[in-house]
Amino acid sequence: MDYKAPLETYSGRVAEVVIGKGEKALKIGGESVLPFHFFEGKVENRQQLALEVLDSEPKTWTEWERRPYEGVLSDPVAWAKKCLELGADLVCLRLVSTDPAGDNAPADKAAAVAKQVASAIKTPLIVYGSGDEKKDIEVLTKVAEACAGENLLLGPVAKENYEPIAKAALEHGHCIIAQSPLDINLEKELNVKLLKTFPRERIVIDPLSSALGYGMEYSFTIIERTKHIGVMFGDNTMQMPIIADLGSECSKTKQSKENEKQGLLWESVTALSLLLAGANVMILRQPESLKLIKEAIDGKI
Repeated sequence: MDYKAPLETYSGRVAEVVIGKGEKALKIGGESVLPFHFFEGKVENRQQLALEVLDSEPKTWTEWERRPYEGVLSDPVAWAKKCLELGADLVCLRLVSTDPAGDNAPADKAAAVAKQVASAIKTPLIVYGSGDEKKDIEVLTKVAEACAGENLLLGPVAKENYEPIAKAALEHGHCIIAQSPLDINLEKELNVKLLKTFPRERIVIDPLSSALGYGMEYSFTIIERTKHIGVMFGDNTMQMPIIADLGSECSKTKQSKENEKQGLLWESVTALSLLLAGANVMILRQPESLKLIKEAIDGKI
């Protein structure tokens, strides 16, 4: 008698989130099985890979991080187009110039840059603020207004500033990134608050991502538990796609800064691990990492 492996079916389903508009629209999430469990059901939408763009030229990047983007690092629009030429599914624009601890650029200027990039590319756009809770309110609400109707993916939205940013995103037709600090309970708490006024189909979870050797195992566990709670146990407050913002975290590590090959492997192993944990969107820095992970998703390695 032939052996048949037992198959599991689950009642939970990750919400399908659409970012971008018209021909730019991209679907993420929507699965009712665990990561890569194709044998147990249909995975509605493949994982998507983004490369990052900064709104000001990076001064601390290594020579090999800068090399693929030579000639466009001071032009966010040209840089975004270059990311797509290098194989990215979408672009993540970081408004680092708005950081009060740095250049403290005005929100209006950052919003104008975001609008230029969104209009120039043929894919959806992710926009991250500087991460300063107070300044991000000003910046992300201005971005939401300036890019009304573009259906951006805006973040981070944290428990300290979620109300005004979520309100602006809802009013101007965008999705949001709900960010919590590597804690499953805080993640759920923020989701519950957001769901009182914001549609589940327009929320993506960012549980924060750490690099290999610097807490990646904890990041893996949080992402994996989020997926289990949503899919296996049917908790609709945890049934949103997950974004893993890992490229910048990997680049901060001692190993990544030491040499080019080690930096590539550090980012690639981290990305593959979080992909297996259940991430639906990955933000990378190195095009070679993106190529390797895309091949893994497509089953070519």
